[in-house]
Amino acid sequence: MDTRFLGIADLVEAPSVAVVVDVMRAFTVAAWAFAQGAEKIVLAESLDEALALKARHPDWVALKDGPLEPGFDTVNSPGLLRSVGLGGRTVVQKTTAGTVGALAVKEAPLVLCASFVVAEATAQLLRTRKSDSVTFVVTGDDGQADEDLACAQYIAQRATGAGTDAAEFLRRAAESRAAAELAQGVRQGVHPDDVALCLEADRFPFAMVATLEGSLMVLRPRTMPSPADEDPVR
Repeated sequence: MDTRFLGIADLVEAPSVAVVVDVMRAFTVAAWAFAQGAEKIVLAESLDEALALKARHPDWVALKDGPLEPGFDTVNSPGLLRSVGLGGRTVVQKTTAGTVGALAVKEAPLVLCASFVVAEATAQLLRTRKSDSVTFVVTGDDGQADEDLACAQYIAQRATGAGTDAAEFLRRAAESRAAAELAQGVRQGVHPDDVALCLEADRFPFAMVATLEGSLMVLRPRTMPSPADEDPVR
């Protein structure tokens, strides 16, 4: 499998397969939203679009980076979201990097959004699709975020079927600038457990597939069979 690791600004054309990685915290939060029962996540282009979608659909749950603001229901924190019941609901998500990265590759035939908590399921989906070429979009810090690059490299190695251990990749993520900023309270809208929750490798058994549904980029979970029995995706 030919792999490329690019920042958002380095994308010049839609790849055939894109894996958009945001560990701290967009796509850890998205995974937790699905674990809490969300049906789908709409990835908003802007805060204004997120608020407009919320206004048209008052039952949707809108979240954003940073502190809670009027019109939004919660913030981009897995520690806070894990206590929110989302059974059957739609979430609208707007973040600084993750959602921007996904929208940058919205024309790609296959777009996966990933973090450590869904890493193995994401790799398994890539193995199932037998993808020849995969572009990993490293969303944080203008493509330099080591937590995102470490996760992307972990998924890439797992996608080849290699028995790769997560420990070294998780160590790099734990020592990243993003982890330090979350732990030290530099960023707002943070729960004390956020870093630990972002570093739980392979917690959830689903990958997250983003597709255009009309004018909206919509993220949905795709549950994978157990690694011991890699049947075709349901």
